[in-house]
Amino acid sequence: MNRSSRREFFKKSMVFGAATLAAGPFGKAAALAAEKPGSKMRLGLVTYLWGKDWDLPTLIANCEKSKVLGVELRTTHRHGVELSLNAEQRKEVKKRFDNSPVVFVGPGSNERFDGPNPDKLKAAIEATKAFVKLSHDCGGSGVKVKPNSFHKGVPHEKTIEQIGDALNVVGRFAGDYAQQIRLEVHGSCAELPTIKAIMDVADNPNVGVCWNSNAQDLRGKGLAYNFNLVKDRFGRTAHVRELNLGGYPYLELINLFVEMDYDGWILLECHTKPKKDRIAALIEQREVFEKLVAQAQS
Repeated sequence: MNRSSRREFFKKSMVFGAATLAAGPFGKAAALAAEKPGSKMRLGLVTYLWGKDWDLPTLIANCEKSKVLGVELRTTHRHGVELSLNAEQRKEVKKRFDNSPVVFVGPGSNERFDGPNPDKLKAAIEATKAFVKLSHDCGGSGVKVKPNSFHKGVPHEKTIEQIGDALNVVGRFAGDYAQQIRLEVHGSCAELPTIKAIMDVADNPNVGVCWNSNAQDLRGKGLAYNFNLVKDRFGRTAHVRELNLGGYPYLELINLFVEMDYDGWILLECHTKPKKDRIAALIEQREVFEKLVAQAQS
């Protein structure tokens, strides 16, 4: 360790020590807990079903009440954060989030880059660029997109290359706005070897994978193998369903996220109609998430 490195090491050690001593024994325990892998992961919400009919003030208020403090705003939902917003309306959206502990994670677009029609592909690229600007203007950090499907008569390799090339185009554009393109593992392209092949083409650093907790994740060599295929290209978001329903090994998934010390958003994209009111259901999901993380960390 050179002299400069030693100075930096001791500086960090002194800062950590002073903070924990000042906070007392409970503060020390909290500081040590914060050092555990996975401690920077946060739980958020996709406005897929549970938030689709909430206007923006209601959505923010309900996220505050449930302490689910991040939201991906899926396009076409009642929140109204859409490409049609003018400059003043975008400032108002940003102001609402700035005045709240809730983070606008970014828009969930429905744009996809698989179609063989070149005009539709071009339109999808241009629409994605517009969503990048919307996210930037409203204080978000990235845009969710889809791969999405294979088409009859088109070789899979050609579709994979087309999707990857399009992602590079929008990824370069997003970089100029400090935004990320988040490729949701979706559609008939949701097999993880396919996503890896797409990301091998889409080598722009502003393009990341949005894990989506699909049944396909468990196929082939299993969850851990498929997770590890793409984990080095994860973006800042991942999607999960209800964490306390059967059918998907969420403890194993959270173990994998904790093991890699993932520091992004785990976003609830719930598919069921909750038996209790949605705020209570969100609180329940947050508590389950916290227990899973604690169990993985232990």
